[in-house]
Order: sequence, then structure tokens, then C-alpha cells
Amino acid sequence: MEILFKLKQNGTTVKKEVIAGLTTFFAMAYIIVVNPTLLSQAGMQWGAVFLATIIASIIGTLIMGLFANVPYAQAPGMGLNAFFVYTVCFKLGFTWQQALSMVFICGIINIIITCTRIRRAIIDSIPNSLKNAIGGGIGIFVAYLGLLNVGIINFDSNIPALANLNQPSLWLFLIGLFLTVALLIYNVKGAILIGMIVTSLLGITVGVTTTTETISFIEACNQLPTTFCAIFTSNGLGSLFSDTAKIPLVLVTIFAFSISDTFDTIGTFIGTGRKSGIFDDEHVMKNTSGAKSKLDKALYADAAATSIGAIFGTSNTTTYVESAAGIGAGGRTGLTSIVVAICFAISALLATFVSAIPFAATAPALVVVGVMMMSAFSEIQWQDFNEAIPAFFAGVFMALCYSISYGIAAGFIFYCITKICKKQIKDISPAVWVVTALFILNFVLLAFI
Repeated sequence: MEILFKLKQNGTTVKKEVIAGLTTFFAMAYIIVVNPTLLSQAGMQWGAVFLATIIASIIGTLIMGLFANVPYAQAPGMGLNAFFVYTVCFKLGFTWQQALSMVFICGIINIIITCTRIRRAIIDSIPNSLKNAIGGGIGIFVAYLGLLNVGIINFDSNIPALANLNQPSLWLFLIGLFLTVALLIYNVKGAILIGMIVTSLLGITVGVTTTTETISFIEACNQLPTTFCAIFTSNGLGSLFSDTAKIPLVLVTIFAFSISDTFDTIGTFIGTGRKSGIFDDEHVMKNTSGAKSKLDKALYADAAATSIGAIFGTSNTTTYVESAAGIGAGGRTGLTSIVVAICFAISALLATFVSAIPFAATAPALVVVGVMMMSAFSEIQWQDFNEAIPAFFAGVFMALCYSISYGIAAGFIFYCITKICKKQIKDISPAVWVVTALFILNFVLLAFI
């Protein structure tokens, strides 16, 4: 174990890694049921997507743990799966086989730009002020994600407001939050996981912790052939470029998939990896032996997972921001990821019980982890508008737009604007110019599809 994961070198133990893995899994376990429920609206078999979701998560997370030795979990991304169904299939009229084919191509593109170190160049080009803003912004996003999941913030009449505390789930969330905060203040080991478990058990008494009816593992296996390798049939890649009039639309859609997937991942790695030391300067620099750094390997793992997921039958598989919960619990190596992968494997047989973990139990974990991550804001020179304006938009827009990539886009755009106004154009690196132009192009193209 020590030889494979270098636990001592990373200042961790097997116990910490196991607790971190369990924490990450329970924080993201909702995707096992939510993803097939969403993608089935596009005509896909629920059981097939259910199993594809689990398989893609297992493979992607194992690659992350064994190849990159970092504590990140992968699964089909929320937001990207909604784009898959509501925009690509419903609005643009593509079949789910064609949409999966686009996801597959997106993964290939991400592998190529990772191999050519374009992704790495983008990360290296981001100014420190923006990196800190992304880190703090991920904290806001994670906390906001928890609050939205449990429903304590609602949007009645399109106005955000605190929900009426007349629901058992909200009281359960508050109890879980107070408990988790108290455990953290008293430095109790495994505080976040303990808070999840206790809150879930309390939820049984008020009827919040309930199982979800799912199909059996055997039924899911029988349905999997309907999506597995569907992209290689005449209905998938074979038909994607058959209509020449639609080729521009296909390319725009693939571009939208790719840019969102790429910058969601970059934001997650920067936001969670720098402050925790997972991607510190030693790991970021290329080793003298020529071996690739942890960050390089993690980028490869993330890129490969998207195409693998598409082959089995699910939308973009990406690095989950909920990995921050496990990192907050002390996860520092790939052993955390291995634990998550094992939990996903078990969930294929015990999905009914896994689905019983309510948002009221996982939301407190995301909120307190968000608090931890917001410390990155302290590194920003807020009195300097040159730093403060891009940092504000990068940090806050992630939550307001419910998108990590949009937050990064806002930060890049306003970084260029401030530099232009200050007549410091030479300080803007070519990579930042290119990325900013791509973001603007993406917004323009999305306006027309």
C-alpha cells in the first residue's frame, strides 16, 4: 500500500484515505439514480444508463487513483447531462446515439489536447490571483450546490429566498450542519463522514431517508447492450456527419461539450489541488527524470474517462467537484479514489440502499468543505482593482451561473479587460488570449443554437 500510494510522503494514512473515499462517494452517490433518470428522457433505457453510469465511474476513478495517484472521483457530470438531453436531443433534434457520439469525439479531443500539453499550458498560464479566485469560487460553488440540493434556497417567483422551515428535510439538514460544524471545531477525526452517517440515520425517524425503487442488477445487465458501443453503429458515428447541412451544428455542439468539460476539470483541479498541496509546485513541475507530474496524469485520466463513458452509454464523465468533500476529510492519494471505485461497484448491487442517502445528509458536508476552500480568497489583493475585479467575477460567477467553466470564462474576460485598461497588454500571455477568445466564441455560438 505504501509503495503504491506513497501514503507517508503525502502525509496520510490508510484510515484517513478510507474515510475520505467514503465521504466522497456518499457526497456524489446521487448520480447513480439521477443520471439514468435524466438521460432516459432522451429515449435511453434506464437500466442501461444506470449500469453505464456505474461502470464509467468505476473505470474513470480507478484510472485517476492508480495512474495519477490523486484523490479524485469521476462520474457523468451534472449540467453536461442536462445539456445532452435538453439542448442536444430535445432542442437541436439529435438522437441519443448521435449525442453519445459527440461526447465520444469530445473525449478524443480532450485526450489530444492533453497529449499536446495544451491543457497544461492553459493551467500554467492562469495568473496566481485567478487561481486563488478559482479556488475560493469552487468553495462558494460547492457550498451553494449543497444548499440547492437540499432545497433550503428556493426560487419561487424567480426570486431567490430562504425556504420556509416547514419540511423535515430542512430541519434534518440544519441538525446535520450543526453537528458537522461542532465535530470539526472539536477536531473529531472523520467529522464529515460521521455527520453524514448520523444525519442519514436520524432521517429514518422522520421519513427523509427512504429507498428508491430501482430495477434489478440482472435487468440492468440485460438492457446494457442497447447503449454499449451504440456510437459505433449506423445510428451513431455513422449518421452524425451524413447530413452535410448539419455538420456546422455538429461541430459547434462538440465544441460546446469540450470547452465546458475541459474547464470544469481545470477549475476543480486548481480549486481543490493547490490549497491542499495535492498539486503543489513539486508535483506541478516536470520531474528531472522526464516522468509526468501528478497533474499531467490526472488530466490524462479525466480525458480518457469521457470517451470510455460514451462507449458504455453515458454523457460526459468528468472529475467531480464533490471530490472536495473527501479532500476536506483528509484524502491525499489515489487510495481515496480506489475506495470510491469499490463503493460504486457495490452500489450496482445495492442501489436501493445507496439511493437512501438523502441530500439533507450530504449537503452539510458540501457546505463546510466550501467554507474550508474559501480561505483561498485571502491570498487575493482585494484593494487592487486590477486583481479584485477578475477575481470577483471568477469566484462569484461559478455559483451564480451554476457552472465552473462560466466562472473561469468571466475571470479570463475581465482579466483581459483590466489589463487593457491599465495598458498592460504585454502581461497577457498568448494562452490567455486564445482561451478568452474561445470562451467568447462559445458564448456567441451558443446564442445561435
